[in-house]
Amino acid sequence: MSYSKIKGNFKDYQIEFSKSMSRNIIITGASGNLGKAVVEKFKREGYHIIVLTRPDAEEFIEEADDSYEVDVTDEEQVKAFVSEFQLQYGELDALALLVGGFSMGGFDKTSHTDIEKMFQLNFFSAFHLVKGFLPFMKKQDRGTFLFVGARPALELESGKDMLAYSLSKRLVITLTEILGEEIKDSSVRSHVFVPSVIDTPQNREAMPDADFSKWVRADEIAEAMHYSVNTSALRNMTFKLYGEV
Repeated sequence: MSYSKIKGNFKDYQIEFSKSMSRNIIITGASGNLGKAVVEKFKREGYHIIVLTRPDAEEFIEEADDSYEVDVTDEEQVKAFVSEFQLQYGELDALALLVGGFSMGGFDKTSHTDIEKMFQLNFFSAFHLVKGFLPFMKKQDRGTFLFVGARPALELESGKDMLAYSLSKRLVITLTEILGEEIKDSSVRSHVFVPSVIDTPQNREAMPDADFSKWVRADEIAEAMHYSVNTSALRNMTFKLYGEV
């Protein structure tokens, strides 16, 4: 992992003090279509953007203020990052857990390995960070966890054709619900955003005959995330962002 260091001169300490006073958001999966939209939205709104990128992936997020190479599916790497964050930053306003993967296949075409892969990408990538930052957020008594679910995890008719993916996203939604119980007596909040089809170049290529205007846009999801972070009346919500699909 690569970490920035505090240098021993007054200017650098000024920078570190400024970081500690900023509205800090950690964003995983920032190089994806949704991740880019979330980075852009929160950057426009004055947040200090901290992105986690895949080790050795050579991902560069231009609008990020700080970038760390962390394999979020690796529990030990996440633990090390959490410790580093607490040394470098004073507070955390939001944690956007956007890393994820997708796969098709029903019972007949889904293997043990397929399920493990989806669980690693979609569930454990979120779980490790939640476990790591929950004590930190409880101590500061504020902050918002932002999760991404999926419509097939809630609607079993479509979920059966993408079994590993749907199971992993259902776990994410359940994690959000259990976390809501854990934090109900605090000011920490947790929301899950459940899109249908997101309008991305990849989805347009895969479904060229679809009506793209009915799909939900990544920037619309980013807007909803920003709204949820800045609306304290919202607690532990499920946002169904289905567009017109």
